[in-house]
Amino acid sequence: MIVTDVKIEVYQWQRTKPIRNGRYVYPTDGLNVIKIETDEGITGIGLCGGVMGDNGEIVSSILQHMKQYVIGQDPFNNEKIWNEMWQPKLVGRRGITTRVISGIDIAIWDIKGKVANRPLYKLLGGFTDKSPVYVAGGYYEEGKGLDDLAQEMIESLQTGANAIKMKIGGAPIREDVERIRVVREAVGPDVKLMVDANCAYKYYEAIDIARKMEPYDIFWFEEPINPDDYAGHKLISSSTSIPIATGENEYTRYGFRDLIENRCVAILQPDALIMGGVTEFMKVAALAQAHDLTIAPHGNQDVHVHLVSAIPNGLTVEYYRGSTNPMWGKMFKHTLQVDDGHVSPPDRPGIGIELNDEALAAYRII
Repeated sequence: MIVTDVKIEVYQWQRTKPIRNGRYVYPTDGLNVIKIETDEGITGIGLCGGVMGDNGEIVSSILQHMKQYVIGQDPFNNEKIWNEMWQPKLVGRRGITTRVISGIDIAIWDIKGKVANRPLYKLLGGFTDKSPVYVAGGYYEEGKGLDDLAQEMIESLQTGANAIKMKIGGAPIREDVERIRVVREAVGPDVKLMVDANCAYKYYEAIDIARKMEPYDIFWFEEPINPDDYAGHKLISSSTSIPIATGENEYTRYGFRDLIENRCVAILQPDALIMGGVTEFMKVAALAQAHDLTIAPHGNQDVHVHLVSAIPNGLTVEYYRGSTNPMWGKMFKHTLQVDDGHVSPPDRPGIGIELNDEALAAYRII
């Protein structure tokens, strides 16, 4: 079997109302799909992280460059293909190029699963057939008050989840602590509550709010500061009882090695659509396991449900619903469902993603 072509499809749609975290405003959402075709008629589907505000041209251009390392290759040689694509001197060590590599690698693993007629999580180790899940949300929106925030969190629990995450860092510390108090009172003491600052704070601000959040039993404090401030992460971790989580803006096994060796965090959050794909994710998971650290990936549930279910140190899967993505339940022919606080990877071969072409057609820009 050899790869005969690599293609990209980029989709983008408007949100009804822009949402905001501690740093950025998101007026749109979208999907970057990489398709790898083979001479045996099997097509792999991969997803990759994009560029906020870009219409797909940057990602598409990088993909054109990467084709030379993929076409003509045996997709079962994923290590060889990855190594040839990731050339720091030519394409950089991090950033958009690695995101494109991620999507290609995910599509390659999808092919491998389809050839083996096994779901990806089984191919990677099959540790469990269901994983804990939490629903992400709690963004800032114009006109959204405390009652609206509390109601959103309650509705997230009605999906069947028993863990939720909300944004902080986009308001003064005193206001965010009040938002946390209101949510905790609304959902009760038994629900796991995570908070995510999206790197909004300086290290001393993060320590300040962490100590003020401690009475509300926060399960983790995500991305408190700039991802490159390893010393700051270590200071925060040693200053609060709340576990610190980060990693969605980290790249490759080398970046996670530095996070781990500096003892920056308690929970690692690699995003396979950003940090290097399935091939790199599994190396990071093994590295974390060797240091007794857990993995709670950032981002897309359809890919990460396989990766968390494949490993013994998978903690939980992040889950987005319609409150954050208006195309939730429409993008794919099959929508991952929450059941009693867990999600199960599909038994379909590979990743199991099937695009809903009819629903997506109106939003395709490349």
